[in-house]
Amino acid sequence: MGLLFAALMVTMLLASLNQTVLATALPTMVGELHGVDQMTWVISGYILASTIMMPIYGRISDQLGRKPVLISAIAVFMIGSILGAVAQDMSVLIVARVVQGLGAGGLMILSQAAIADVVPARERGRYMGAMGAVFAVSSVAGPLLGGWFTEGPGWRWAFWINLPLGALAITAVSVFLHLPSRRHDTRPRLDYLGMALLAGATTALVLASTWGGSTYDWASPQILGLIAAFLVLGAVFVWAESRASSPVIPLSLFRERNFVLTATASLAVGVMMFGTIGYMPTYLQMVTGVDATEAGLLMIPMMGGLLVASVVSGQMVSRSGRYKVFPLTGSVVMAIGLVLISTLTVETSLVVLCAYICLFGLGIGMSMQILTLIVQNTFPNAIVGTATAANNYFRQVGATLGSAVVGSVFASRLTNELVAKFSAAGGVPEGTSINSLTPAGVNALPEAVRTVIVHAYNHALMPIFAFLVPLAVVALVALVFLKEVPLATSVNAHEPVAKPAD
Repeated sequence: MGLLFAALMVTMLLASLNQTVLATALPTMVGELHGVDQMTWVISGYILASTIMMPIYGRISDQLGRKPVLISAIAVFMIGSILGAVAQDMSVLIVARVVQGLGAGGLMILSQAAIADVVPARERGRYMGAMGAVFAVSSVAGPLLGGWFTEGPGWRWAFWINLPLGALAITAVSVFLHLPSRRHDTRPRLDYLGMALLAGATTALVLASTWGGSTYDWASPQILGLIAAFLVLGAVFVWAESRASSPVIPLSLFRERNFVLTATASLAVGVMMFGTIGYMPTYLQMVTGVDATEAGLLMIPMMGGLLVASVVSGQMVSRSGRYKVFPLTGSVVMAIGLVLISTLTVETSLVVLCAYICLFGLGIGMSMQILTLIVQNTFPNAIVGTATAANNYFRQVGATLGSAVVGSVFASRLTNELVAKFSAAGGVPEGTSINSLTPAGVNALPEAVRTVIVHAYNHALMPIFAFLVPLAVVALVALVFLKEVPLATSVNAHEPVAKPAD
């Protein structure tokens, strides 16, 4: 069991590291490739692709087995990493991130599902806590590595590093991942129509949230058309899933109260978490003047809070069997953290900033992995991959929306702020391009110009965090109605575990 868990931890490290490794390198990357106005897509493209693939990987792995699907996902991820390492313009970089996402969608999901295949829910809390700790560690290591690569051998090594890690992950999974074989009386059938409709609806939603208010007005034909496409494709998807013999997201999942409530909470957590993590390192570099490595170090309090809360809550759940109190408390803590973060100013000390983001990290750690455990405890092991993937799909939809909406609103507000401030000061200084600002470039500007830019960054980003607070309230209200069912004490691939009473 120890070797199996080690193999899955390596796989999760590969996935989670690449959600954060570009955070500190991103300002320099987009500045060098002259694409600050496309910065959102470097993050959102990756998350969008991984979001679309999550339910697909979950369903296919339930039918074909975890091991071959997981190895294939790692291989696709490595191809995307090679494309990113050799990118010479923003278009190729964004395509590379999308390909990475197509593979990454399976890494974390299949690791979580594989643990559910062999560890009873009652004992799974400590393992889920450790997996949350991997995310926390990589969230610190990622920005640090990204900063070190940016200031040392170059940001392209943020992609090259994935090749040895990917090779290690494939080797570990091949050697140590031995799960019970899955037998089928008939050949497994894949829901191609459902997959296509899910991809189309998700893409339309993300495009609308990314372009709305920035590239196009919210009332423009483009945005209204995307919203209409999302609604139509979503409705057709529901219709198709109700008739599919092997649906990618079975509608029966939604008959379980705990699944619906945790999916709602997961979506809200995803928006808050990635809306904050995705842009805080950039803010630190631009506003405080620290370099990329130091910005990574300043993220340690947030991820330290996440790590401690995730491990401690996982251990307590395994010992007591009680779990509802943790995500409830986490929602309240996240709300308080967001309110405090929204009050940050250019003059706020780094000690205060670190305290605020640590509190926010504590809230995430008490919620994220426990929600996955609740879902896995609600369904039979035979479809645990599908259920886990569906729940994480909603979290990733939230992550995509969080990154897209925060990024879109931030970029729009920042451009408006800079244009207004520079116009009032007589125009953009010669040699300064709003779309090519890098932390190093900003720090090298005359103090008067730099002051205008850092205040614009602060005014553009900080109020957005206050707008995220109602999502914590949504998660809290949903989880109040959660039914705390005893955690299963055995793994059974054929019979459902305890379910909430009607």
